[in-house]
Amino acid sequence: MSNFLAIDDLSRAELETLLELAAELKRAYMAGDNLPLLRGKTLGMIFQKPSLRTRVSFHMAMRHLGGSSLYLSPQEVGLGKRESVADVARVLSGYVDGIMARVFTHKHVLELAEHASVPVINGLSDYNHPCQAFSDIFTIMELRPELQGLKMAFVGDGNNVATSLLLICTRLGMHFSIASPDGYELDAGVAERGRELAAESGSDFQQMHDPDKAVAQADIIYTDVWTSMGQEDELQQRRRAFRPYQVNRTLLARARPDVLVMHDLPARRGEEITDAVADGPHSVIFPQAHNRLHAQKAILAQLLGQ
Repeated sequence: MSNFLAIDDLSRAELETLLELAAELKRAYMAGDNLPLLRGKTLGMIFQKPSLRTRVSFHMAMRHLGGSSLYLSPQEVGLGKRESVADVARVLSGYVDGIMARVFTHKHVLELAEHASVPVINGLSDYNHPCQAFSDIFTIMELRPELQGLKMAFVGDGNNVATSLLLICTRLGMHFSIASPDGYELDAGVAERGRELAAESGSDFQQMHDPDKAVAQADIIYTDVWTSMGQEDELQQRRRAFRPYQVNRTLLARARPDVLVMHDLPARRGEEITDAVADGPHSVIFPQAHNRLHAQKAILAQLLGQ
């Protein structure tokens, strides 16, 4: 593991080792012991998209591990515009010990990794969101330690978050179903890869349009915004298409009685999820958000530590 760019780059054994490390680092943190594994190390953080959780969790993760972080705004870097991606990668490699990039285009993350001589972490791209999915599985593992055979149902857009969740679930032996409106399904290549991983791990993958069917017997229901950053022109069209895909009490009743509800945030309450569900007894949305800190500590320690 020299970079962290996509969930599919990691084997099951690598993911399980990383999950164990996240658990170990969280236990140390809860006991008041922040292990200085990255003392003297600095993470350069490139942001093309604004962020609350990604920025704060990576900054605090480096701080807890004894290192530091450097925030680089879109205006300062102009990735691929003011300066080529390759040149940015080469320059930063002489200043920092690792690069985290939150970008619009996955191609930029791949170019950074190709030309950098330090590890590169994908903080989000249009293709996938591996840090989010890894943290989500860590949260599930804390509450349901035996992942094999659990069922996650994703209700909403077949977007970058859904892509990473499909790949990590089927890699680890979890069943995965997704319900999306016609025209908003997962990319065909991603769906095919999900089927391959499901066959390898003994899990099941189903893609459909019916949210009631998707959440039947689900252990976890996951949803995301209907309109992501960069899709604002499609707002009204998406609202019409996704209206039947709201996660509400009626939908929850179709799942298991102890179902967990997840959302990567920020949420548009009243659209993809109701207040009653987001703040209800099944919701683990905020523990899920807090675990970004501990999951990313594991990624950083693995990539930048000794």
